[in-house]
Amino acid sequence: MSPPTHNSGSHKRRRSAFIDPRTARATWTAALTLLVLALIYAIRGTIFIFAVALLFAYLLYPLVNQISGRLPPKNRTPALALTYLLVIGLLAVGAIGIGSHVAAEARQLVAEPPDVRGFLQRLQVAHPALSPMVGTAEGRIREQLGEIVSGAPRFSLHVLAASANMIYLIVIPILSFFMLKDGARLRDSLIAMFPAGGSRAVAERTVAGVHSLLLSYMRSLLLLCCTVLVVFSVVLSAMGVQYALLLASIAFFCEFVPLVGPISAAAVTVAVSALNGYPHLWLLFCFLGVFRLLQDYVLSPRLMGKGVELHPLLVIFGVFAGAEIAGVAGIFLSVPVLALARLVLGILIQRAD
Repeated sequence: MSPPTHNSGSHKRRRSAFIDPRTARATWTAALTLLVLALIYAIRGTIFIFAVALLFAYLLYPLVNQISGRLPPKNRTPALALTYLLVIGLLAVGAIGIGSHVAAEARQLVAEPPDVRGFLQRLQVAHPALSPMVGTAEGRIREQLGEIVSGAPRFSLHVLAASANMIYLIVIPILSFFMLKDGARLRDSLIAMFPAGGSRAVAERTVAGVHSLLLSYMRSLLLLCCTVLVVFSVVLSAMGVQYALLLASIAFFCEFVPLVGPISAAAVTVAVSALNGYPHLWLLFCFLGVFRLLQDYVLSPRLMGKGVELHPLLVIFGVFAGAEIAGVAGIFLSVPVLALARLVLGILIQRAD
């Protein structure tokens, strides 16, 4: 004799009352999202290397396209090989032409370090009211020098450990080579994972938008950095600032890091000039301020375009958030990540409407 069926039906209804399918799906989705975010955070170092390789690939992409347009279209490898040879040649010429002067100035700066104590004494004589502050600063400098001398062995070990990362100077161009070689095939494979119809159209539009954004960002960033190198070299040399090429080279590399980089470059320029007794610091301050305004509010908006240009508040938020998450790597990637997030969010909102 079979048991009555109404009990089992009421049991299922009671169970479904406690476990809503929508709630279960939302819970699993949230759990998987948190798991993916935790995995990304755990392998953030590897992701940073691939992200830098991707940005380097977009830096070379226009040149690769120009060269591949003059070669048979079936094979992209010769165009990539010619691109890498051309870039290496340009870097070698730059290293011979500019790098030798920069290296000479760096050796001179190391051999003749700035006279910090003499600078403080001149400041104390010129402004007697600052004597208490100068005395405090001199005491702090003595303490810092003692800590530096005592920590020299540990610093040497840190330098040796950091030198192991030099392998990435070889790994990143190799990764970029494969991204440039097989990028179109990887893009098509990614889009094919989405079902045909609206989802695939959204994926195609998103990938095209990401491609255009990263291409514009890297082209603009390179032009901005080159502008810094040229302007700093010419203006600082004309103003008679010592170590002009060295300071311009430091500013060039600092320009790649949003917000923090330009501030650091300006601080280094002012500090080195002041400690070496440059007599026209006010003129140097004026140049740095005017150049920063022109760079940030005239040249950068014209180069970056609407898709990449971000509000300064959003950039500041991204820099601080990136620093907390991944240090200098997070600061470096903060602007492109925020621009990509805004792009994807805009496409999703447009689809929902």
